[in-house]
Amino acid sequence: MIINITGKQMEITPAIRQHAEERLAKLAKWQTQLINPHIILSKQPQGFVADATLSTPNGQLVASATHQDMYLAINELLAKLERQINKVQHKGEARRGMC
Repeated sequence: MIINITGKQMEITPAIRQHAEERLAKLAKWQTQLINPHIILSKQPQGFVADATLSTPNGQLVASATHQDMYLAINELLAKLERQINKVQHKGEARRGMC
């Protein structure tokens, strides 16, 4: 899987790239196909902002996270994406009893 990681107003170090790729690889446990994941990391006056867009066969997922620490912003971002994937995966189960 090719992961696009872009830095705005900052340089993406190999350690940051490796951390983001490792965290994104954990989303594979949901057994959904991640199409063209793109992560944008930027430095703002209030801290670091991590934005992500990725496509799945069921639609597109978008998330954003802000934190004072870049690594924690990445962790928070991917936790949000994981919740969204979980919601999409279990959508049919939530509607099972409705007729």
